[in-house]
Parts: sequence; C-alpha cells; structure tokens
Amino acid sequence: MGELARSTIQGPVLSQHPFESTPRRTLFRLSIPVLFSLVAEPITGLVDTAFVARLGAVELAALGVGTMALSSVFWMFNFLGVATQTDVARADGRGESHLGGAIAGLSMMLSLALGVGSALLLWPLISQVSGLLGAADAIQTAADSYISVRLWGSPAILVTIAGFGALRGVQRMQIPLWIAVGVNLLNILLDAVLIFGTGPIPAFGIEGAAAATAISQWVGAVATWLVVRRVLGARIVWDRDRAARLFRVGWDLFLRTGALTLFLLVGTREATRLGAEAGAAHQAIRQFWMFTALFLDSFAIAGQSLVAFFAGNERLATARRVARTILEFCFGFGVILMLVMWFGEDLIARLLVPESAVVAFGSAWWLALLFQPLNALAFGTDGIHWGTGDFAFLRNATIVATAVGVALLYVIGAWIGLTLSLVWAVTGVWIGVRVLFGVGRVWPGSSKAPLGRSH
Repeated sequence: MGELARSTIQGPVLSQHPFESTPRRTLFRLSIPVLFSLVAEPITGLVDTAFVARLGAVELAALGVGTMALSSVFWMFNFLGVATQTDVARADGRGESHLGGAIAGLSMMLSLALGVGSALLLWPLISQVSGLLGAADAIQTAADSYISVRLWGSPAILVTIAGFGALRGVQRMQIPLWIAVGVNLLNILLDAVLIFGTGPIPAFGIEGAAAATAISQWVGAVATWLVVRRVLGARIVWDRDRAARLFRVGWDLFLRTGALTLFLLVGTREATRLGAEAGAAHQAIRQFWMFTALFLDSFAIAGQSLVAFFAGNERLATARRVARTILEFCFGFGVILMLVMWFGEDLIARLLVPESAVVAFGSAWWLALLFQPLNALAFGTDGIHWGTGDFAFLRNATIVATAVGVALLYVIGAWIGLTLSLVWAVTGVWIGVRVLFGVGRVWPGSSKAPLGRSH
C-alpha cells in the first residue's frame, strides 16, 4: 500500500480516512496528479490533429486511421501499467520495497519486448490494417506512411506505461506528470519543425507528425526508466513466476480493452468509408472525445483505490459511500463536459476540422456532447468494479456492449445506410449498455453488488 493507506492504518486500529470527512475533496485531490499524467497520448493526438488539419482533409482522415490502429496496440497492453502498479504497491505496503525495483524492471523489460514484437508483427500488415479501417486510395497511402514511421515509437509507449504504473504504486504521482508535460512540449516543437519544415529542414508532412511523436515517446521512455531506477532501484531480473502472475492479472483487462478497441476500430472504419470529409470530422470528434475521457478516467482510478481500501478493510458502508460519491462526481463532471462541448463547438471546428468537413462535423458533435454524462457514469462504474476486483464482470459487460454496438452499425448500414451522425448515435447505445450493467451491479440493495467480496 502507498502513503495514503499506510497513514490510515495504525496497527489493528483504523484512524479516520480523509474521505470520511471530505469525500469530494479527497476524490478530487487524488485525481488531479493522475489526470495530468494520463494526458500524454491524447494531447499528442490533439496537437497532431491541429497541425495535420492544415495539410487537408485527406491527411487528417489518414491521421485518424493511423492513430486508431496504433492506439489499439497501446490500449491492448494497458494491463502492464495496472498490474505493475498493483504489485509494486503491495510490495511497498508489506515493507518489501526492495521487491519494487525487481517488479518494475521485469515489467518494463517485458513491455519493451512486447512493443518490439507488436511492431514487427504489424509492419508487414500495415496496408491491410489501414484498409480494414476503411482507408483507400490517397487516404490509405498517407495512413500507411504515418503508421510505418509511428511504429518505431511503439516499444517506448509500452515501457512508459509500465514505468508510470510502478511510480504510481509508490504514490509518486507527480513524476509521471512532469514526464508527460516534457514529452508533449517536445512533440509540439518537433511537429512545427518536421511537418512544415524550417530553414535547412525540409517539410515531411504527415510523416513529420509521425516522426515527431515517435522521437518524443522515446525521450519519455528513457526518462521514465532513469527515474524508476533512481526511485525504486529498478533492475532487470527474470522471474518466471512473477511474469506469469503479471499476465494472469492482465488477462481480463486485456480482453476488456480488446472489446473496447474493437468497437472504436469498427466505428472509425465505418466513418472513414463514408469519405474523406466524414473521416476527417470523425477524427476531430474522436480525438476530443478521447481527451475528455482522460478526465473521467482519472476519477475512476482514484475511486478504484478508495473502494479497494475500504472494502479490503471490511468497512463496507464507507466503500458503498465511495461508490455513490464516484457516480455523483462523475455524472456532475459529465454535465460540465457537455456544456464545454456545447459552447466550444465553433472553436473546436476551427482548430481541428478542415473547412470541407464542417458540414459532417456539426450534427455528430451534438450527439457526442449529449452522451457525455452517460459516458461519465460508464467510467465511474469501471473504477468501482476495478476497486472490488470484479474484473471478469467488467470484461463480460464490455463484450456484450461491443457485440450490440457492432451489430447495430452493420444492421443500420445494411438497412438504411450509415451517416456520421448514426455512427455516433450507435456509440451512445454502446455506452448505455455498459452503464446499465455497471450501475445495476452496484445499485443499493442489489444482491449482485460485489462490494466486500474478494475476487
């Protein structure tokens, strides 16, 4: 356990936890450093989108295909950070801090190997992947170029994910924040130089955007490794049992993330098949949507820790209060995000959407903003169920939601034909199914509520 848990446990007697006197303030305070360390990849995507939008609709649609394909790889391995954070925190709580370095080193080594392996597997399939996502002709050519350059940075992303998990495990939340800030500042600088050229440096267009991101990611990975070595004494020691446990913990997370990614991949594919303008508009909405999701994810991660803490200590009434506070907090913030999107529509359109794609953007943007409070509840229930260890339930609920969403996309497409607005309407249904499962699982009086159970 980290500092928060240690400060709350005094031998067999439990002192009052800050949540019990200031629940919302405590949840917010725990969420802030997590939030700003999570935004590295979405900010990179927003910066790339803003720069590439100046190149045209074809390039922006290609960027959407490329980032969706690569994000799928990264998201599938998010379990590396979650499992590493859990194992390092447990070692820290047992007073076995010397094990934290071994756990972190092994996880980062496995992350590097998985990143290299994923890149090698994807390399000969780049054209097939972009084609599956709906890219064709000029869009596919540009997307293939972008992916081929960005692949060089994929091992760095996975190493950073594992390293950030290790640092959060010992409650060093601020370090991932500063590394994320540095990576994004470097990416902005390199974008301006490599996309449009300056002085003796030629303009590389969309390939320049990919190179800027890959270089920044490697700088971040090296910085993360150096910091983890200093803070935890990270060392690379092979431990077969520990590696097997890492993958067992991540299996349900892997399947759940795969289901989430599948729906987003299919949605991007169907939007891109509607043409360059629809693909460009979809990319702009999706990038902003994913960016706002990081706010909600930070609340879910903080709530997960609180639920796990109180449920683990059998203070179930307080654990249920945490769950209720998370849902209230997330829904309220979802309403705020909806209003921000409402009033910020024109600004986002000017920043991220080529003029030719503005017509396709408007109605789809309105649907996306209306679903924000529902989306916030989905994230909140995710955090609650992570905290109770209800991983299999979340996996199954996500698979069902994705099956419903994908089926609707193809049925509507075959029946009346898809539009970008309909793609986002189906996205709302997909979110709604997840919320029904998630809230129903923790609704007061539900016999299936998992609070207090060990999984």
